Amino acid sequence: MVRHNDVWSKDLPPLFDGFTILHIIDMHVDMNDAAMRNLVELVTDLRYDICVLTGDFRGKTFGPFDATLEGVSRVRAHLKGPVYGVLGNHDTIQMVPGLEAMGIQMLLNESEAIMRDGQRIFIAGIDDAHFFRVDNIEKAAAQIPDDEFSMLLSHTPEIYRQAAHADFNLLLSGHTHGGQICLPGSIPITLDSVLPRRMGPGDIIK
Repeated sequence: MVRHNDVWSKDLPPLFDGFTILHIIDMHVDMNDAAMRNLVELVTDLRYDICVLTGDFRGKTFGPFDATLEGVSRVRAHLKGPVYGVLGNHDTIQMVPGLEAMGIQMLLNESEAIMRDGQRIFIAGIDDAHFFRVDNIEKAAAQIPDDEFSMLLSHTPEIYRQAAHADFNLLLSGHTHGGQICLPGSIPITLDSVLPRRMGPGDIIK
């Protein structure tokens, strides 16, 4: 399913009006080949400026990951433009060289400027904050000027308070699987995260 979310910010430079992000979460590529084939069909004809992948590339939290990299590579072949990623609690740092070799820029507590004719926004990413707890928002934000638009990629949204304190304008996360199982009214039963239930089904925007 493709869900469209519009974000407005007074800090967004004019040349980035209409800037579109394809956000893919919790792929767990080695768990369901059919789901990955469906994902490829969904993204092939989409139009966007950048793609972000917010972790949990593999199904298990341990063991070999060759099948994961092969599955991600098949999806990556259908993604256009720059692709950025962060690791999730199912992933290992050992996967990073393979992910970067296929053209995914992994952001491990670091940031990068995205330029448009002299104007810019910043994208930052932190390492897994849920299981491995190796996130460092201060380091990721260190090179971002206070008055410029910035977005943060984090596998888990439970760091939303720290992200707001660091003045990020937008937080893109996965991990909760949209609440996975919800009561009527989009009230999630389980989140697998230290997060207010009202934030489980959707995106977190400052």
